[in-house]
Amino acid sequence: MLDRIALILVVLGALNWGSIGLFQFDMIAWIFGGQGALVSRILYTLVALAGIWCVSLLFREHSLITAADDADQ
Repeated sequence: MLDRIALILVVLGALNWGSIGLFQFDMIAWIFGGQGALVSRILYTLVALAGIWCVSLLFREHSLITAADDADQ
């Protein structure tokens, strides 16, 4: 379950970075009142932590990931 939440946060962060790169528009800052707003900073931090967590997915064995997904269901 934690892997999926982390992956969702990383994808949302990637979409936000894409909007910054293509359109110079920060969706998180726009929604929550600027980059310095507390909620924005918390979300940026959660996305960063999720990215660090997802690095561990690269080093896991496929059978371990499949077994964990089966256990979640």
